Amino acid sequence: MKYINIVNGPQNVSTVIQGCMRMPALTKEQAAKVITTAHECGVNFYDHATCYGDGEAETRFSQAFALTGIKREDIYIQSKCGLCFDRNEFDWTKENIIKSVEGSLKRLGTDYLDTLLLHRPDVLFDPQEVAQAFDELERAGKVRWFGVSNVVPMQLELLKKYVTQPLVINQLQLSLEQSQLIDQALYMNNKTTDLSVNRDGSALDYCRLNDITIQAWSPLQYGMFGGSFIDSPDFPELNKALEEIAQRENAAKAAVAVAWILRHPAKMQAIIGSMDPVHIKETCHAADIELSHHDWYALYLAAGKFLP
Repeated sequence: MKYINIVNGPQNVSTVIQGCMRMPALTKEQAAKVITTAHECGVNFYDHATCYGDGEAETRFSQAFALTGIKREDIYIQSKCGLCFDRNEFDWTKENIIKSVEGSLKRLGTDYLDTLLLHRPDVLFDPQEVAQAFDELERAGKVRWFGVSNVVPMQLELLKKYVTQPLVINQLQLSLEQSQLIDQALYMNNKTTDLSVNRDGSALDYCRLNDITIQAWSPLQYGMFGGSFIDSPDFPELNKALEEIAQRENAAKAAVAVAWILRHPAKMQAIIGSMDPVHIKETCHAADIELSHHDWYALYLAAGKFLP
């Protein structure tokens, strides 16, 4: 496993994160196996959100973590708040942020979150309310570091005007197929392709300029939630290219696909969501794969991109 230091944030964090969204489907014993398998592979960062199973993912993690023997201080626990599907709203009000953290702490059985992310933008958010919530949570020792998920640069600028804590993480979708974070710079000013459309306000470059670590979610997915491109008949060229490197590296294709993200000089983290211990072991190998400049471009082009 490789580790990075997040500027103004947690130190020595694994480049691979274990996502816990699918944990409610497991028994506590099965969930404990997921946690320990990831930990044995060097993962020390676990990602949650209040909306995952309507809180059940956090509850199952707590039940399972008690069976692992791992010390709380040896891992980083992250949760996200703001998605309120029960009332069909996104909510960044002070009341909801604080209530959400209190709920997460109770379900997770911990006194503090290492990181709290605001989950997608509440288009009615008041940055002064967010700042008040962050200050209260920090003073109480309930949250150590703060960030966002799926937030564009100008909204980050608005938040930064009011919050006193550094915003150290932005969790964004990125995979070989969903590579719009990267595409627009290559195809800029090119009217022959929609890949030239700036869909995120140059979020990748903004985060790099402002020392915000990107956490890539759904690193094996096509579309927003279309499924995995690994072994999909809809992506023959991509799977062929992944297989060639996988054989060379004695690795799984999923590990190569995640290694493509980790190869980027932005020093990102990648969130894996598998609940299968075998797949977790295979995919964590991504951190040990050294892709060349040529490998990276070969995979990018095999995913259906082209050089203008």
